Amino acid sequence: MRIIENIAEMQRLADAWRAQGERIAFVPTMGYLHEGHLSLLRTARQLGTRSVISIFVNPAQFAPTEDLASYPRALDRDLDFCVQIGVDAAFVPSASEMYPEGFQTYVEVTGVTKNLCGASRPIFFRGVATVVSKLFNAVKPHTAVFGQKDFQQLVTIRRMVKDLNLDIEIVGHEIVREKDGLAMSSRNTYLKAEERPIALRLSRSLQIARQLVDSGEKDSKKILKAVNDCLTAGGGASIDYAKLCDTETIEEIEKVEGPTLLALAVWVGKTRLIDNCVLGR
Repeated sequence: MRIIENIAEMQRLADAWRAQGERIAFVPTMGYLHEGHLSLLRTARQLGTRSVISIFVNPAQFAPTEDLASYPRALDRDLDFCVQIGVDAAFVPSASEMYPEGFQTYVEVTGVTKNLCGASRPIFFRGVATVVSKLFNAVKPHTAVFGQKDFQQLVTIRRMVKDLNLDIEIVGHEIVREKDGLAMSSRNTYLKAEERPIALRLSRSLQIARQLVDSGEKDSKKILKAVNDCLTAGGGASIDYAKLCDTETIEEIEKVEGPTLLALAVWVGKTRLIDNCVLGR
């Protein structure tokens, strides 16, 4: 596996592969890999003849009060995982490589980023869109794989690719969960032992909502009340948002009359967890 730290070197390798007729499949990550990431990498290997991962904790998407400094990192372990999966190249740039002195150009996707995490983390999606566009320019992939746990991010990247006429196929990968139902996330390591049962309310509340919709309930208020009741029963959890939205516009809806995103962001102690499912399909 090639380990590349320089953008120009990554571009030269991508150009060489493309000249040889290879198909490049790409998985962007912030590292501290878990089975969810590895599942994305396995899918990428199936979709392309060459697979690339990026490992970069992107400072542009963190507000000053957020966990940039404490975000978990384990580069050597991550690279070992990549070798085991059979990844062809790992792009691991520094912050100064991605954002050199004088950097002042950002990519902003507007409408689909206003709600949910965009409302709670105002600079987040500008940072995401900017870094992903830069990574696309470095890796030059034919296809890129993103997890559906970050559903709004997936919608945002698809919107950016469409609006900017980027010749890249964006593939969404289903959420990978722990055996107990918790959606896999690097931030799960922040949870204390006594907080884990509280965190499981997220997946449980999704199940409750699905059961309601499957039994014929369409009223958003009734569904969200059941979700909120599940999340807050017993204390220990603070809801950032629990909303039902259109799967393409991310605008809130009053009735479930087709595929509808149920998106959650919940604080369990000092850990902010997100989860989602699509109802009514």
